[in-house]
Amino acid sequence: MTFKFHHQAVIMYKHLYFFSFLLLFLNCNNSKLEVKTSNDLIHETSPYLLQHANNPVNWKAWNDKTLSLAKKENKLMIISIGYSACHWCHVMEEESFENDSIAKIMNTNFINIKVDREERPDIDKIYLNAVELMTGSGGWPLNCITLPDGRPIFGGTYFTKDQWSKALKDISQLYEKNPQKIIEYANKLTEGIQNSELIKVNTEKADFKTSTIETALNKWTQYLDYKNGGLIGDTKFPMPSNLQFLMRYAYTNKKDSLKNYIKTTLEKMAYGGIYDQIGGGFSRYSVDKNWRIPHFEKMLYDNAQLVSLYSKAYLAENKDLYKVITIETLDFIERELTDTNGGFYSSIDADSKNEKNELEEGIFYSWTKDELKLLLESDFNLFASYYNINNYGKWEKNNYVLTKTKSDIDFAKLNNLSITQLQTKVLAWKKTLFNHRKKRQSPRLDDKMLTSWNALMLKAYVNAYQVFGNKKYLDTALKNADFLINNQLRNDGGLNHSYRNGKSTIDGYTEDYATVIDAFITLYQVTLNEKWLNTAKNLADYTISNFIEQKNKLFYYTNNKAKNIIARKVEIHDGVIPSSNSIMANNLFKLGHYYSIKDYIVTSQEMLNNMNKNISASPSAYSNWLMLMYNFTDPFYEVAISGTDAQEKIRKLNTHYLPNILIAGATKESNIPLMQNRYNPDNTYIYICVNGTCKLPITSTSEVISKLKLY
Repeated sequence: MTFKFHHQAVIMYKHLYFFSFLLLFLNCNNSKLEVKTSNDLIHETSPYLLQHANNPVNWKAWNDKTLSLAKKENKLMIISIGYSACHWCHVMEEESFENDSIAKIMNTNFINIKVDREERPDIDKIYLNAVELMTGSGGWPLNCITLPDGRPIFGGTYFTKDQWSKALKDISQLYEKNPQKIIEYANKLTEGIQNSELIKVNTEKADFKTSTIETALNKWTQYLDYKNGGLIGDTKFPMPSNLQFLMRYAYTNKKDSLKNYIKTTLEKMAYGGIYDQIGGGFSRYSVDKNWRIPHFEKMLYDNAQLVSLYSKAYLAENKDLYKVITIETLDFIERELTDTNGGFYSSIDADSKNEKNELEEGIFYSWTKDELKLLLESDFNLFASYYNINNYGKWEKNNYVLTKTKSDIDFAKLNNLSITQLQTKVLAWKKTLFNHRKKRQSPRLDDKMLTSWNALMLKAYVNAYQVFGNKKYLDTALKNADFLINNQLRNDGGLNHSYRNGKSTIDGYTEDYATVIDAFITLYQVTLNEKWLNTAKNLADYTISNFIEQKNKLFYYTNNKAKNIIARKVEIHDGVIPSSNSIMANNLFKLGHYYSIKDYIVTSQEMLNNMNKNISASPSAYSNWLMLMYNFTDPFYEVAISGTDAQEKIRKLNTHYLPNILIAGATKESNIPLMQNRYNPDNTYIYICVNGTCKLPITSTSEVISKLKLY
């Protein structure tokens, strides 16, 4: 069905262009438009939408009023989707959306809608799916032309000004002369969107086996780049969910080659230009296979998950590099992406203003030789060797991106320095360059606060606290948790998705509920404050009531009240961020154990069972589902610690890599089912349990670790 439809879509896509060659170009009036000083986007809160508020295009936001207007005027709609940190979105804006002639075509023939994909991921998922079906690929900027009711007829990503102008004219004329042909195509494409991600119920009994995981790994590992880390390919994306699962598999199964792969990937990312060697934090991805040259935007969700990953990797390997990367990244988050109210901002742009006051990608982060020589003086040659100010580190326009190829130990030996001498110099270099960089015009900040991404960062701070014990990290996590409770949790028990300038907006999506539940469970495990666990359970119940598809037990991305969308999507693929459904399935597994609710665990089991064939077909796209499968197939323990010293014993447990446990604790009597009737005022007991059945209590943390540690 999907393949057949895709074939039809491609034919129609080509047909539209064939039609365009038959149509004569309209003479475009090049006179200046009489333009308002701003369009309707001036009333929005999204920084991305506000960036377009002064375009000559008569942009409108996605809302009931706009959609009704398109139907009333029977006009095609342009749905243009991007995000604040997107470089090519800015390029298309400058070339096309700020062009008066292009704006005249758009304003005359279309209702023009700008969408922030981060603010409205539900809309983005639908039209990204449409463009992928039409063209075989997708990305941002995403530009889709639709019928007045939102059914797509044409789409693509970045268009040059001439390409965009031609497409607009051709499609306008085709719609005017032969609307039925376009409507027929829209019907087929919409059907394809609605059917493309349908998950059938697996009627076979859930029977998860270790062999299934091993088969999946054998298929997956042939795509791993053992030399450079990441997946084989000419671009490299950090994939924290993939690495978290592979790390668990490698260490619990004593797979040395996979351990080395994990270490190589973590080291290459930390040494590469994808990591900001001066200010800390990771860029979105690298445009080469060596992690050398980044695409420079910094996203909250990448950095959050990488903090969690490097923290846990430190437990497994005790490498100082992992600790340094974690600390520097959190310093960056605190300095540049944290609001005084405890919320976290979304991203920092790839572009900033150069000396000519023009937006230029990466100019804030790159360096010229002359600049470095002036700043570093006699240390330049050593610095140049350390950070590859050579052909390897050269980018473009005689600019260099700082990147390492040697460990500090190896570099110090090679240059007859002690490790202390080298690290003292590196700190001085970083300080000098950081202070100089502050004088440059900073990239634009997207300061909206998204519930789901905040939850990922909240969990990252808790993970860092678990590993390194820095109380500041826990304080930051608690402040953010309070921010979410006070601003994003509604009186009806639901969540909102976005917050900016004191205004909480947009009904939350499954990703918001899933990530907040996960973060609050993690926060409970270190604070033992049952408020967080109980809130997680309440949010899970709300999600089940408002998002679940009863047949396959998976969760729609939007709630039952969603309107004005042509399809309700079900997010299942674990990509850069794990899918909302895989996070929810893991949440229900954990909450089922905490609260002894069998229905939660059964639902989690059914969700996973319905993913079985998908996992086998493409394991790297289901890494977080595989993490859950591990819980069902390998030993998984509930560790319940009750007594006045519970937090201290938990702190000791957290200094070890134990991916196969769920921690519960209380320093007094508790009503959590897993903790009931375990409190003893005279001693702190540790219970090791499997599915609620516990062995005799013990008091020694080291004994617990010896029983649980699998590698």
